[in-house]
Amino acid sequence: MPSKQSERSFEDLLSAAEHSAFHLETRDVYAVSYEQQDFEAWQKTGRWENPTYWQPWIDLVGAAVRRGVAVRRAHVVSVPLSESARFEHAGTVNNLAAGEEVRWLPRRRTADLALPGTDFWVFDGRLVRFGHFTGDGEWTGQEIREEPAVAKLCASAFEAVWERATPHAEFRV
Repeated sequence: MPSKQSERSFEDLLSAAEHSAFHLETRDVYAVSYEQQDFEAWQKTGRWENPTYWQPWIDLVGAAVRRGVAVRRAHVVSVPLSESARFEHAGTVNNLAAGEEVRWLPRRRTADLALPGTDFWVFDGRLVRFGHFTGDGEWTGQEIREEPAVAKLCASAFEAVWERATPHAEFRV
């Protein structure tokens, strides 16, 4: 059952984290309309460097990391990568600058893993924020869950992916 706190912002959730925050991304396409200009610039330059876009993220995650929160992100991707996933890969330099650890796992190596059907964040192993998207990759909202069984399922799925995944610096696109 979704929490009554589904309106809590991501910023509030990360700011409340004490030990860990990890994110599993499973989509090949994220068609976030507010990133369109950055996407078009990346298509021309191969870089995603927009300080106006990235600095708030770097500040938010950096503050969590300085508090001792381990922030990790794992991408499950089809290979060869979609153009959207290559764009995400190009922007990962900013996630790393914020203090995140990032890994990538080809989808074909997940066939024997039980994974939730949507992207999620797990905070301190007890609270899950599912992200929901349209089939075209547009964000439609979040769902916050606090049941121990849901948190355990997502934490287990994340760790299984993390164990197999390749660190960002070693992953070739």
